[in-house]
Amino acid sequence: MTAVAEALAVFERERPHLLGLAYRMLGVVADAEDVVQDAWLRWQAADRSGIDRPGAWLTTVATRLALDRLRAQRRRREQYVGPWLPEPVLLEPGPEEMAELSESLTIGFLSLLDNLQPVERAVYLLVEVFGRPYAEVGESIGKSEVACRQIVSRARRRLRQDHDEAAPHDDRAAEADRLVHALLAAITQGDVAGALASVAPDVVLVSDGGPHRRAARRPVVGPDRVVRLLINLYRREGYGEAEFSMPRINGCPGLVVSFDGVVDLVLVFEVHAGAGVSKIWVMRNPDKLTALQSPFPVH
Repeated sequence: MTAVAEALAVFERERPHLLGLAYRMLGVVADAEDVVQDAWLRWQAADRSGIDRPGAWLTTVATRLALDRLRAQRRRREQYVGPWLPEPVLLEPGPEEMAELSESLTIGFLSLLDNLQPVERAVYLLVEVFGRPYAEVGESIGKSEVACRQIVSRARRRLRQDHDEAAPHDDRAAEADRLVHALLAAITQGDVAGALASVAPDVVLVSDGGPHRRAARRPVVGPDRVVRLLINLYRREGYGEAEFSMPRINGCPGLVVSFDGVVDLVLVFEVHAGAGVSKIWVMRNPDKLTALQSPFPVH
């Protein structure tokens, strides 16, 4: 095997992990792919004879590249119209041991990470999601092991309140799908009572329309307000003539609404055990709907 072929083989083994890290950092498919491409270019140019742990080396490079992009992204988001949500993706099927990692790809978890500063986010992901040792993480971001432990501790505290207040996820896919199907059927029929029976008492809807599509500028809270908004949206936008599919999006029940094969609207549902549909994420920004054309191979 030539040196170039060997370098490519090593990189391809790491690619899903690097893509998963970059997507969790940035929430945008194109940005994540750019990070991975830049990491490949640096891997090609590096003196690989002195690299004992290629995976750790590539993780360090991708982390630093993603941090730079996240800081620039944060500045652009200050001018973003309304709530900013991560770009939804169809996850490529993986082995059962990847199920725990897929929990960290949900829209809810990625949105929660937005409460962290860029370095906090990177350290938290590397330690808590990917199980990297503190010493290695410290090398990746240029901080001491002690500093990384403090960062993770601080990040846990910042995230704990949201985790503690949330009901446990309903990991019974069939039951979650049943509740979502019942909710959607009620919405299409204008059945307010039926829709209310499928949502949790503390249900919240967050919509991202970007600068060009109409969407709620603030989270919509409460069963009655959420249900009536969805029924009005269905009627007002003429979705009765649309095409529907219900794939799992970011590991959760989803709905893709299209006209003539062009995705117009995506909804992602979070279901909590014993409570019903608790979170609804609505994506209308057309710039964020292109990644649904094929499964995204992240780990």
